[in-house]
Amino acid sequence: MEDLSDRELERFLQENNAGKYFCGFSLSEKVPDHSYFSELRKKIGTERLVELFNDLGKRLRKKGLITNIFTFVDASQLVSKVSLWDERDKAIAAGEETLNNQNIEEFAVDKDASYGAKGKDKFWYGYKRHVAVCMKNGLISKAAATTAKVGDDKGLKHVCPYGGMVIGDKAYCLKDAQHAMKRRGCHSGAILKNNMKGKNREKDKFISRLRMPFEGTFSRMDKKVRYRGIAKVQFQVTMQALAHNLKGLLVIDAPPLFA
Repeated sequence: MEDLSDRELERFLQENNAGKYFCGFSLSEKVPDHSYFSELRKKIGTERLVELFNDLGKRLRKKGLITNIFTFVDASQLVSKVSLWDERDKAIAAGEETLNNQNIEEFAVDKDASYGAKGKDKFWYGYKRHVAVCMKNGLISKAAATTAKVGDDKGLKHVCPYGGMVIGDKAYCLKDAQHAMKRRGCHSGAILKNNMKGKNREKDKFISRLRMPFEGTFSRMDKKVRYRGIAKVQFQVTMQALAHNLKGLLVIDAPPLFA
């Protein structure tokens, strides 16, 4: 929430009483140093964290708090904090015209990151977060990280539910997304592009109203990449989804999951 590095988090807990209280430390208790946080992430690991997220998801489904009846899907940018000026200079010195997705793996420090684009004027370097949200309570059912150059339609296969209607923007009316929905037994609720056959503007307005309450899911999540490598970025995306669901359970006053 505070977008702190491990060293900044150590100092934050030393000096901020609200931070100490939130993390369960007393005022006089010594807080961990910065190395503790990185070691803890390594011990948990991405695979184990995903298992924890999936276990929570199973409990939410058992209680009826997550269903596959209506699922909102979307993707958002994850911007790397890495500066690419040195990489660009190396690429030019090697005879390349510029640094791009065709040669970036050769010169970039983070081999998994790439350039992404949304529309004609929005570009970034890093990754992309794909999320599926159950439209019953606004809880995240699936979350995945990909490199930034993966289109929203191609990334749907990582978060597509089994059955129900999938609600999404125009990116999900494309072939790859439609194929993913069909393979999982889903009905498409994606908005069609203006030049597509069967375009129904009244239907699209209705779908847009359905989507609107869940668009804010991304606005509360950090859009910067804290780590390098797809495995660590998946750790970040899963942790954010887990935190979103735990906070959401308080909002909807959910029954105990472990009773």
